[in-house]
Amino acid sequence: MKRSEFRVELMKVMPGYSWTVHKGKDSDTVFIATGIQSSGSNRLSTLHVERREDDRGISYQAKSAGYGTRAPWLHTASDATLARALRSLQEHYERIARQYNAHAIDLQTGRKTVSVPAA
Repeated sequence: MKRSEFRVELMKVMPGYSWTVHKGKDSDTVFIATGIQSSGSNRLSTLHVERREDDRGISYQAKSAGYGTRAPWLHTASDATLARALRSLQEHYERIARQYNAHAIDLQTGRKTVSVPAA
């Protein structure tokens, strides 16, 4: 695979990101790409994808960071295909979002006042 083919694969799966493909340590078997979503000059989301090819086959590792150029990496997911690695990353965030939403609802419910009948 060539760098240009990797870029096409990235654009096909995640067209909402602007992709830059970097040289890997071993440019014949490792490809590294950075994708960003931005609004004006604000970076909203960053994806980092590594594609490795060795005697075991092809593997992808994807990690993402949130708002800003110095945002920490939040989670990493790996799989045999790019689409599955990115889906795994997305499912992780959806699972965490549901968990936090449930806690927020519990707190909101706990704040509601209970009407006490008059004596």
